[in-house]
Amino acid sequence: MHLISNLERATLLDRLVEAGQRVARLIPRGPVRDALYGVRLGHPLHPMLVQVPVGTWLSASVMDAWPGNQKASRRLVLVGLAAAVPATLAGAADWSEQHEQQMRVGLVHALVNTAAIALYAASAIVPARARALRLAGLATAGAGGFLGGHIAYRQSAGANQAEPVPHLVEPGWHDLMPLDELDGRQPVKRMVGDVPVVVLRDGERIHVLADRCSHLSGPLSDGDYHDGCLTCPWHGSTFRVDDGAVARGPATAPQPAFRTRIAGGIVQACLPGAG
Repeated sequence: MHLISNLERATLLDRLVEAGQRVARLIPRGPVRDALYGVRLGHPLHPMLVQVPVGTWLSASVMDAWPGNQKASRRLVLVGLAAAVPATLAGAADWSEQHEQQMRVGLVHALVNTAAIALYAASAIVPARARALRLAGLATAGAGGFLGGHIAYRQSAGANQAEPVPHLVEPGWHDLMPLDELDGRQPVKRMVGDVPVVVLRDGERIHVLADRCSHLSGPLSDGDYHDGCLTCPWHGSTFRVDDGAVARGPATAPQPAFRTRIAGGIVQACLPGAG
């Protein structure tokens, strides 16, 4: 773990990270990138896609344990190589909108996985060395998977950062601010207990969302409001203020949305399912 912690702090990787990020961001924003993020699924797509190449490559090595299965092993390798393409694109889309420490480890994760892909491709081209190349590829893919697990679970990439909100907010109605202090369509930050929320007014309607973006905890109160949607200033995740639904990634989880009312000139908010 010390080695990976050192990777998180390895600023020497930053030039490669910046170059890779520019390439990854060539994937156009809109439906294509949102599909790669997994916006419609409600969670990242990349972890699902990697199961196919890893599964087929592991199966190829299992087949290698019995004589006469070389053709089947090669076919499994080819299926895995084909499946690695969308998995790589989804991973690149996610990686391009992460924070520095995640991106440093993610860069090494990508390089290790690229080496695994090269080994498996070589195994399909050089039959005489196929078994050894497949075993080397499997070991390399395992190392890449270990780094991917670190990014997902230790560094919390792809996790819903707003998930704790309903467990931290007390049930019932909470006073936020006098209505006359809420002017125009400018987002305002307020607190519900220990939980920051963003409050905005659009005509006669008052909207309240959890302030910390579900993607990587960016402050939505510093974001831009336009056409019924609030955009995070950090990575551009966009949420509908009516219900907190994701309108555009990289966020995949919705933002907790509060009910609102005016009582005695005070804006109040209540989170359904809180407590």
